[in-house]
Amino acid sequence: MRSPVSHPRAFTPRPLPRHPGFLGSDRGDRSPYPNRGCPVTLFPPALRATAAALVGGGLLALGATAPATAQVVPAPPSLTADGAAFTLSTLGTFETGVYDASAAEIVTHFAAAQRLLVVNAAAAQVDVLSIADAAAPAKLFDLRLTGVVALDGRVIPAGAAVNSVAVRADGLGAIAVESNPKTDLGWVVFFDANESAGDTLGAVTVGALPDSLVFSPDGTRVIVANEGEPAEDYSVDPEGSVSIIDVPTGIALPAQSDVATADFRAFDAPGALEAAVRIFGGREDAAKGTPVYPVAENLEPEYATVSSDSTTAWVSLQEANAIAEVDLATATVTAVRPLGTISHLTQTPIDASDRDGGINIRSWPVQGFFMPDTIDSYDVAGETYLVTANEGDSRDWAGYSEVLRVKDLADDGPGAVCADAFADVYGVDGLPGDLAGFLDDDAIGRLNVTTANGFDQASGCFTELYSFGTRSFSIWTSDGTLAWDSADAFEQITAQASPDFFNSNHSESNLEGRSDDKGPEPEALVIGELDGRSYAFVGFERIGGVAAFDITDPTDATFVTYLNNRDFAVSGETDGFENAGDLGPESIVFISAGESPTGAPMLAVGNEVSGTTTTFSIDLAAAPVIPVVVPPGTETLAATGVSPAVAATAGGALLLAGLAAAVLGRREGRAER
Repeated sequence: MRSPVSHPRAFTPRPLPRHPGFLGSDRGDRSPYPNRGCPVTLFPPALRATAAALVGGGLLALGATAPATAQVVPAPPSLTADGAAFTLSTLGTFETGVYDASAAEIVTHFAAAQRLLVVNAAAAQVDVLSIADAAAPAKLFDLRLTGVVALDGRVIPAGAAVNSVAVRADGLGAIAVESNPKTDLGWVVFFDANESAGDTLGAVTVGALPDSLVFSPDGTRVIVANEGEPAEDYSVDPEGSVSIIDVPTGIALPAQSDVATADFRAFDAPGALEAAVRIFGGREDAAKGTPVYPVAENLEPEYATVSSDSTTAWVSLQEANAIAEVDLATATVTAVRPLGTISHLTQTPIDASDRDGGINIRSWPVQGFFMPDTIDSYDVAGETYLVTANEGDSRDWAGYSEVLRVKDLADDGPGAVCADAFADVYGVDGLPGDLAGFLDDDAIGRLNVTTANGFDQASGCFTELYSFGTRSFSIWTSDGTLAWDSADAFEQITAQASPDFFNSNHSESNLEGRSDDKGPEPEALVIGELDGRSYAFVGFERIGGVAAFDITDPTDATFVTYLNNRDFAVSGETDGFENAGDLGPESIVFISAGESPTGAPMLAVGNEVSGTTTTFSIDLAAAPVIPVVVPPGTETLAATGVSPAVAATAGGALLLAGLAAAVLGRREGRAER
């Protein structure tokens, strides 16, 4: 494999190989999890081949070389497309002073009082912050949930966890609270966001482990995704479900009878569920008995979004790699749609190793499950589109785990990789020439994959490998057809913005600490509208930062800008977290100009590792105009068929023609073998 070479902090990337032999391959069709609605629009390979080699100028700001004196980093890593409609800049930060303990997770905005409400899971409360001065968020009080009595008489116990918060325009607020133990039924606690103290209105009971909630656009309902995770030993595995709560028009507690719960039991009937939906690792696999409802207990709702007419919800089923559709009027799950896979051989290259000598984004014979976490939606020409942050997740409990490195499948899994699994790509475009080469640490030997898929019982070996998440975000039609995917854009963006800390973990500053797992790990997502155009803002849980894309055309999204309020000179686990900036973005809220305390559009981001809530200004038309420089010998726009507008916005400053250079440096990443 490639040997490491050093490069300066602002380096000139060279074009990525286009893999002509792969792009016409039918290998992706072998997967039992095909992309729904293929062919799919990705960032075209031609954009990578014609992207600009941008050096110097005002385009790239790298991390501060000395520790920051506050959580607002003075020189944060950033990257902006030529001709971008806006840039991002940091306004201010509220610090809990609690680190690596989920002290700032889900954030929502109450415009009438200019307050942010932030889930502080470390303290089992919601922190209420004033952003009347957006540059200096200040805590007003907190909402503590322990001891709240629900309408059915159950009391929220010590050790209960706060997972999500949402607020209606008039101030009716809702908080999702999981029980202790988490396998018991949970609650939604209601409160008045106009109040100046931490009082609540009471609580209603919902399903097990309510993980997220959202108000319908018309404000008449709260939709709750009840994840229903199992106990560590799988002695209990509650059903996943979606609760729909009809809420009063005024600020008041709904009745328990206003709660309806949609379950998945109908999909336990033979043939009711599409085969590509991942059902695995339940109590039977953990040797803890036979589940009563194998499908309903297995599915774990994660996040919900609601149609603009407030009639339909779509819920991500992350581990199952699927999206459920829910009729809100009848509280019925009407469909469960598998999302399929992305081929990392023919569609989306990745850096698959933390021990390959540096940045090495290339094709590998692995399929990636989308496995979205956050999901949002928007309308285009009367059609609803879903947008997903494809973080990826696995089942990794004491009673059952599906996670193994590729090289360990033979010894610790059900069997080895089949001897001929990769035979048709041996030696192609620099790939290893035999199976042993693929299993090396600097190839895909250390990549984490699932043992639940790809194993052929008849041959006793793995014919296909499947990894967790696609390191991308996607746009889907409402029926689950993939319209567009960002492909390797996130790894390309972060490689250019922070080459010395590419695929760093959140809790420490390192090079490639997450390449063998899920890369930048896109998790947070929100959609906002600016000047009549729709934008997706995506947060990367591991390396950090927020990337913005113009998604006005759902089949042709383009990169706009990226900003990471993180100082990589400070490594949290060794230097302390207090001066590291933002670590582990968990959620993003978009604040329109009309609802902003500054009169300009904003973002607010909750960061679970640094325990910070940070506000960002969306600075319209503030991006510098940087000329595109095309490396000699690169295909011209005419030759590629790519429009100049697309190339300038999406290609010129984003995909950057690839990365053939790497950084020398000692890895401070994980020490697993």
